[in-house]
Formats: sequence, C-alpha cells, structure tokens
Amino acid sequence: MTEYLAVEGGTIAYEVAGSGPLVVLAHGMGDSRAAYRAVIPRLVAAGHRVAAVDLRGCGESSVDWPDWSRTAIAGDLLAVIRHLGGPAVLVGHSISGGAATIAAAREPSLVTAVVELAPFTRKQSLRLGDLRVRRFRQGMLRLLGAGVFGSARLWRSYLDVAYPGVKPADWTERLGRIDALLHEPGRMKAMQRMGRTTPADAGAQLGSVRCPVLVVMGTLDPDWTDPHAEGTAIIETLQPGLGHLELIEGAGHYPHDQFPDEVTSFLLTFLHRDTARA
Repeated sequence: MTEYLAVEGGTIAYEVAGSGPLVVLAHGMGDSRAAYRAVIPRLVAAGHRVAAVDLRGCGESSVDWPDWSRTAIAGDLLAVIRHLGGPAVLVGHSISGGAATIAAAREPSLVTAVVELAPFTRKQSLRLGDLRVRRFRQGMLRLLGAGVFGSARLWRSYLDVAYPGVKPADWTERLGRIDALLHEPGRMKAMQRMGRTTPADAGAQLGSVRCPVLVVMGTLDPDWTDPHAEGTAIIETLQPGLGHLELIEGAGHYPHDQFPDEVTSFLLTFLHRDTARA
C-alpha cells in the first residue's frame, strides 16, 4: 500500500513491509521503487522492516521540484527515515547511492549503514579511450540520447545494455511499467533533470561518512569502463576500514534486479558482520 510524506517542495511516495530493524531502499533515475520488487520479500523474510521509496519526480511521488541534486534526494530520504522512527540502513542505487552517502554524512544518528549499488558517488570524467570499450560506448550513447531528446525508446534501449545477459522473469512487464511512468506528465523531465546533476556533492561527503559502507558493482556495468576500479575508488575515499566492495560477475547496472539473491545475501552478510562488530 502506498503511503505519502509531505516534505519541503513536494510529496514522497513509499511503501513499508515487514517488521524489525529498518532498511530503506532508494532506486535510480527513470525508475521507481518497483526496482526492488524481488529484494523486498527476501529482506522481510530475514526479519527486516523494509521501506521502498519513490524518488522525487519518480513512481508515485510528485513531479514539480526546484532541485534534483543528490543533496536534495538525501534530504527526502532522511525525512522518510525520521518519519518512520529510524535509524535505518540506507540502500541506494545509482544516483541515490550518492544521496545515501550524503544522508549518512549529514545525519549519522539516522543512518547506521549504507549500501551503494552501482553508485554515482564520485565526479566522473570521460577520456577518449573510454569509447573503445564497446559496452561503455553502447550504454553512454543511449543514455545521452535519452537525456538529450527525452526519448523513452532510447531509455529502453539503454536498459537492454544495462541488463546484459540475464533479464528478470517479468522483463516485458518491467519495461512496460517504466515506459508508462515515463509517459506520465513531468516524469521524463524529472529523469532528464536528474541526469544533468553532478555527483560532486556526494564525492565531497565520502570522507565525512562514519558508518560502514558496502559497495556492490556488476562486472559488466556499461556506465563505467572499469566497474571494479570505480568501486575501489569509492572505498579508498572513505575513512579506513569503513568500506567493503563486492562484485557480481555478469551483472550490469541493476545488480539488485538481475541477481536479487546475490545482492540480498551480500547485504545481509554485511549487516550481520556490522552488528557483530558493534
């Protein structure tokens, strides 16, 4: 059941399932909380209260916002955690991985651990040689085209590259839902505006995070020429001993949707290790 939280600038939609320690799930741009539909029941079965959030402009959240930065998204996520009685483990994918970093740095009492899935948490730079990597070239051209032209067709084409090999069993329905959302008034513009933001605000906060951080990368993620190097760079920017990197062989930019069992297993192992350490 969808619930709504009024925050400064608009309304955030979310749903809650289960009971136990709180885990908050945040998706990437051009998507909705449905991205976690396979992860939620696994976390609930493991004894967690799970809140899946629609980012501003996405899913069932309102579309008219003055700010689309990771800092603004972090504020929304912190508002949800506070409303649900936090603290929480905060899981963020892609753009919301950076938002989770900012949230943890800003409100350490509300965020006990961070899980970043294929996160855009550092400032990116494009080198000419990067375009020689075929999957990166294919993904980048489609991603840029979708952003520049506001094309749902190019976004679907990007998703085909971002899900290399393994597709979810409900892939057709998944694409249909994403396409329908992007054709709702204001949703495509929301994706375009998110895509124009920079992760620099998140990168600036990495050194200020004080809780444990798990980074999960797919080895075939088309958003980077070397996903392992990107994940390692995030870990190395954190305070020593806080970060841990896991790679999923064959996964693209949506490891939680392609390989929900593996991602959930990594997440639960990470949380249990952190609890034992505490």
